[in-house]
Amino acid sequence: MTQKTIEDLLRELAPQVLAALLRRYGAGQFDICEDAVQEAMIAAIRQWPGSGRPDDPRAWLITAARRRLIDQIRSETSRREREQSQALLDRPLVDARVSQEDDSVQLLQLCCHPALTVSAQITLTLRAVAGLTTAQIAHAYLLPEATIAQRISRAKSRIREAGAVFPAPAAAGDRLDAVLAVVYVMFSEGHTAASGDLVGDADLTDQAIHLARVLHAALPDDGEVAGMLALLLLTDARRPARTTPAGVLVPLDEQDRSLWNRPFIEEGIAILERSLPRGGTGPYALQAAIAAVHAEAPTPEATDWPQILALYRLLERETGNPVATLNAAVAEAMVSGPAAGLASIDRLLASGRPVDEQRVTAVQAHLLERAGKTAEAVSHYREAARRTRSIPERDYLLARARRLEHPNPR
Repeated sequence: MTQKTIEDLLRELAPQVLAALLRRYGAGQFDICEDAVQEAMIAAIRQWPGSGRPDDPRAWLITAARRRLIDQIRSETSRREREQSQALLDRPLVDARVSQEDDSVQLLQLCCHPALTVSAQITLTLRAVAGLTTAQIAHAYLLPEATIAQRISRAKSRIREAGAVFPAPAAAGDRLDAVLAVVYVMFSEGHTAASGDLVGDADLTDQAIHLARVLHAALPDDGEVAGMLALLLLTDARRPARTTPAGVLVPLDEQDRSLWNRPFIEEGIAILERSLPRGGTGPYALQAAIAAVHAEAPTPEATDWPQILALYRLLERETGNPVATLNAAVAEAMVSGPAAGLASIDRLLASGRPVDEQRVTAVQAHLLERAGKTAEAVSHYREAARRTRSIPERDYLLARARRLEHPNPR
């Protein structure tokens, strides 16, 4: 079994192992359970390549995590806390071999602790369950890493103050806003990696799509759940055309649309057609509708940009999100020309709202290129390349700058 295969399996099993510990020992401290799971994963990475994968990897990991949890609790200095925790550990872990159902969504709901604010629920769950790094979460929310780290630390402290108990979700729709936000950020960070030498993380996007499917199966009449699943399917459908075989980024208007995943597109559009008449016009459904307009256009020139602009303006009014404003500026440029788009971006920057400066600079470069302002476009492309931590994106931006500087290479 290769190291890569082991790591893929561990990523899949980690939430299930954490769920098992939290269900059985929920009165223990959250961070201790999380640490125990991480140590079990490290032990698997070290041992499995040599000894072979166990017949039941999930049970092996739960047992290993439980042993480490016991060791940690036994090392506590407070005798009273140690005795209370040990009493909990005497309960048999009956689900280590028996419970094999998919409880990933329930784990997300469980970790979206009701004692926390929604923003803290999302941040903690992204870190502990989805496995995103502090840097990835900070990138998603346009916040400094230190702010996110502090938010996670405070969330864990608040849970301890609340008795370190994780109340079970009351129903499938319990804590839904936070759960949807977690799934959305998971997909977004998988679709476009914030750093590294890969465009994205297919395992993370696949995991997010799986969670959206489970949610939709449990809540088939919820418009935003349907919108979320449709959005992820329609966006991921473009994955095969987003890069060349060599891993070079391909922008949307240059993609080979014959490579798009047609079954995903058909499924996503069918979900929207069922849900929109029932009032599915929340933020996720609106984004899905935008993705559907792109998916239905046979060529870039056939794209209905006025409709996309109208949808982005609705989304902007609905959320106030500066990302929606930036995307609306791109759509406005396609409808009314690059000068109109650049003016919209200037208004966004003047508003003082937090923005992803790297992305704004890259969009400005593209619009400046379309406006024929070559020198300014080159400067913005190079500045955007300097700001990104994604190697494929950096290479793409620098290539655009070089193409403008040397339009007719010999």
